[in-house]
Amino acid sequence: MVNKYRIISDGSCDFSPEQAKEMNVGLVPFYVSFDGETYKKEHIEQSVDDFYNAMLDDASVFPKSSTPTVNDYYEAFEEAVKAGEGVICICITQKFSASIQSATIARGMILDDYPDAQIALIDSTVNTVLQGLFVLQAVALRDGGVDFKRAVETLELIKGTGRIFFTLASMDYLRKGGRIGKLKGIAASLLRIQPIITLMRGEIHNSGITRSRHQAKDKTIALLLNHVRENGLDLNDYALAVGYGSDYEEAVRFREALVAALNGAITVEDIPIRRIGATIAVHTGPRPLGVGIIKKPVI
Repeated sequence: MVNKYRIISDGSCDFSPEQAKEMNVGLVPFYVSFDGETYKKEHIEQSVDDFYNAMLDDASVFPKSSTPTVNDYYEAFEEAVKAGEGVICICITQKFSASIQSATIARGMILDDYPDAQIALIDSTVNTVLQGLFVLQAVALRDGGVDFKRAVETLELIKGTGRIFFTLASMDYLRKGGRIGKLKGIAASLLRIQPIITLMRGEIHNSGITRSRHQAKDKTIALLLNHVRENGLDLNDYALAVGYGSDYEEAVRFREALVAALNGAITVEDIPIRRIGATIAVHTGPRPLGVGIIKKPVI
């Protein structure tokens, strides 16, 4: 039984290096490019501020992202194994990225070199701030003294409870990123509308369209309320977070509206605001806004 283990996540969890260090979580960054040729590591070689500024300065810029390499994962795994730790590695949904494939190859290489290593790979089936919430549940398990095997089993059980309800300023970035085909019912010609999208179990789903940002935010909140009501959720058992792109003040107002709509079931302090990083923003553009929810584990 492995009692000491390290939590590692790819950069889709959207922790800053400072946040990851504070929580003792290893980060394996994605790469981002504005010219399709030169790729830079997010946070390390490409700051999130500069990334968003580049998109806001030039609406014709459509950046691309690239998955962490096998070597990136190997180095992260080897550091933990040499320290005598097991590894729980949480990756973005494989339906969006080949990140977990890189991690799988790296795991095999580690086991060739260190046969006694314990490395569990988890397809989170989510991404961005919701993946961050999922990683936080792994941290809670680790810090609560839950052993390696039970932590992995628990994380596999709760990941399916994750949902993100969000809106975008336009469909342009989804179209450029090849994601528009996954949103049945939204015609590619309607790129000026405000889409409402749900992410669940690794897939994005069309949850409606509006003509205004205000309506889009209201409908996004309504989706969360309906999810809570229809499933009889006790919000004390769930973790929530607001995710935003380039407009923090809009995120603050959105959170206030969300708390008001929940009628005191949860407070502002219970809902952190997290910035959506470059990994997902290449598909959402500079103005994504939404809320993620996932069940907390019983420790």
